[in-house]
Amino acid sequence: MTATAAPVRVRMAPSPTGSPHVGLIRTALYNWAFARHHGGTFVLRIEDTDKERSTEESYRAILELFAWLGLEWDEGVEVGGPHGPYRQSERTELYRDVLARLAASSHTYDCFCTNEEVDARRKAAGSKVLGYDGFCRELDAEQRAAFEAEGRRPVVRFRMPEGSITWTDLVRGDITFETEFVPDYALCRANGDPLYTLTAPVDDATMAITHVLRGEDLLSSTPRQIALFDALREIGVAQSTPAYGHLPYVMGQGNKKLSKRDPEAHALAYRDQGYLPEGLLNYLALLGWSIAADRDVFSTEEMVGAFDIADVNPNPARFDLKKCDAINAAHMRLLDTAEIARRSLPFLQQAGVVSTPPTDAEQAVLDAAMPLVAERVNKLAEVAGMVDFLLVEEAAFTRDAADVEKLLDDAGREVVRAAHDAVAALEVWDTASITEALTTALVEERGLKPRVAFGPVRVAITGRRVSPPLFESMEILGRERSLGRLAGALA
Repeated sequence: MTATAAPVRVRMAPSPTGSPHVGLIRTALYNWAFARHHGGTFVLRIEDTDKERSTEESYRAILELFAWLGLEWDEGVEVGGPHGPYRQSERTELYRDVLARLAASSHTYDCFCTNEEVDARRKAAGSKVLGYDGFCRELDAEQRAAFEAEGRRPVVRFRMPEGSITWTDLVRGDITFETEFVPDYALCRANGDPLYTLTAPVDDATMAITHVLRGEDLLSSTPRQIALFDALREIGVAQSTPAYGHLPYVMGQGNKKLSKRDPEAHALAYRDQGYLPEGLLNYLALLGWSIAADRDVFSTEEMVGAFDIADVNPNPARFDLKKCDAINAAHMRLLDTAEIARRSLPFLQQAGVVSTPPTDAEQAVLDAAMPLVAERVNKLAEVAGMVDFLLVEEAAFTRDAADVEKLLDDAGREVVRAAHDAVAALEVWDTASITEALTTALVEERGLKPRVAFGPVRVAITGRRVSPPLFESMEILGRERSLGRLAGALA
């Protein structure tokens, strides 16, 4: 187990700038599991300093997503805590105070350069080092006055120290950056608005975050943050520097990083498509970690018990939608029929299959049908398509055109005619009687193979080739409606 000294405090700090990404959830899951494993605190704060792109809609989507997944946070937005507020847009005074203290201790300086000037100097010098060249580090009063006379407004840059910065990454081991390749960087815009480079470390410091587990794409910013933490400790803002762990990329098709433009990246779409939260979390956990070499399916409780950040694989993990579907299907099989019925009800209501709340008649049909359906669906949203033929008004009942063309040709209609005659004479309308009548009339007397015998009948009754078991469905549908549909297929 990874050793931890201080009580564990981790954070998730999403930006409300669009649809939440599955990579965000994988990172949140690892943080949450790490905190729960160590009996620590999971903090949810919001990085909304990007005023132009941040939206309330995206903020609410993040909260909905975390609530759906069951990733409860102990401290943060909507919950509160001793280190609030937990939205960066409400912490402006804190950032201004820290900027003033950093300036007073000479850890920062004002920079008046334009990007074009920096690029021109780099090209003239033949330098391959990207980023700022330190031109304004030692401005004299005359140079500063000249810039101000031109109406220029400075950004604030942090003075990177000379030498090297080394840390032991919780996922990747020892990492060293030479600071000559880490240029001085901006902490706020010329209008005074703080940047992520300032707000994230200041928030981590003032919220006493002990471990920062985040994506590999942020690894190059870590030497900057460690250097800033040294300065924050010096001015009394931070007590210590958190441990860092950089999680592997989540890759999409073609070995490219999964981007927000990829349809499988949108986390809330999985909720809307009827994935189970435990199924999605299980799959996302596998994108960099495993509970055992021979086991892929596990609960979040089991993950919490076994999770060790040192076991996370630093290599990129590919998002495989088929594997995600298989893991979700495995979790569906772990639910009993009553639970699948309960969870699928909102999807049935949204599809207009049942009323809100269901009528007594609708509920009776669902109670009878769910045992037939539960083992045949891999997502909750699929239930509606499996039971709608049992609940639809007869006037609105339709059949799949392609299935009708394939199975209800002249030969198929002859099979349906024989089926109608066989069950019309039944005195008892139950599964056993229907099974015996149709098997006798179609398989034994006509010598048809079951697939040929029952395929046309299935399309006539259910409207499609794939459905719950035919004979049981006919019992639920009832004599009158079943005979009506058989007759209707002959019209």
